Amino acid sequence: MRSPVPHRVATTLITLVVPLVVLGAAVLVALSWSADLPDPVAVHWGTDGPAGFGTLASAIVPIVVVGALLAMGAWALAFLAGHSASTRRIAAGSSVGMSAFLGVVLLGPLDAQRGLADATQASGVTTSLLVAIAAGIAAGAVAALVTPGDADQPSTRPVAADAPRLALAGSERAVWHRSAFSRSTLVVGVAAVLVILVLTVVTRVWPLGLLAVLLAVLLLTMVAFDVTVDERGLVARGLLGWPTLRVPLAEVVAAGVTTVQPMKDFGGWGYRLGRGGRTGIVLRGGDALEVRRTGDRVAVITVDDAETGAALLNTLADRARTA
Repeated sequence: MRSPVPHRVATTLITLVVPLVVLGAAVLVALSWSADLPDPVAVHWGTDGPAGFGTLASAIVPIVVVGALLAMGAWALAFLAGHSASTRRIAAGSSVGMSAFLGVVLLGPLDAQRGLADATQASGVTTSLLVAIAAGIAAGAVAALVTPGDADQPSTRPVAADAPRLALAGSERAVWHRSAFSRSTLVVGVAAVLVILVLTVVTRVWPLGLLAVLLAVLLLTMVAFDVTVDERGLVARGLLGWPTLRVPLAEVVAAGVTTVQPMKDFGGWGYRLGRGGRTGIVLRGGDALEVRRTGDRVAVITVDDAETGAALLNTLADRARTA
């Protein structure tokens, strides 16, 4: 029988209620501006300004529907499969961050049209888009930080008997360390940064350069990880020191090797959530170190020589429980 998902009340409040409140507040503000807006309002923009027009409702409804569906999907994931704090935090951050982003995407362009008789006179939305991105990142980070973490869940039971072991003498110490690197993430990320930089120069919309910087920082957090197994347990740390995945020896149920197909199993590359709420550091396809831990949590890391890392982790976990 699986362990219950912890912190379901907090998960519901942060991942579902807060995003819906944010979206609702944005809608109320938009409706309060209706008397000051042109009719029709601009709802789509091109490089030269407004390119599509419609009613105020046509500007509001798609954003609310998308935001609500994303919030409900993130909440369902965290509520049903959020055994790990990583799952709950990613779901909360994504849900709240996206609601803040969409709220600004709705209100920013409408604010630019207040007091205008003709929506074609509205200014561009580049600044609004950058503010929306910043608001989404900030709100998502706060939501992830306030999401409750995992309590210590030590196990007194031995590691599964069929899990691989590494032969060590009673007093012998060992450390396993590997670096994992994603060429796919690097290539796609660098290409995206270059495209944004080119667009910045061509369009002369210089604030877009900030988006390129943000994307470059995100790329650095996801392109490489150092993975270590020692007397602390398993530690996987990103190139900038974040994100970090830790599995203490006391929480190891069994470690082994699995095969990962990035798109099928995790929907892509990087620090990901997979089927059943698994946490994955997915940098390539192929063999991966899989750690089943207490609380029905599973961590997967695509790394070379996963067999040795898994065997040493099981051996050290056994030793820690008999010390």
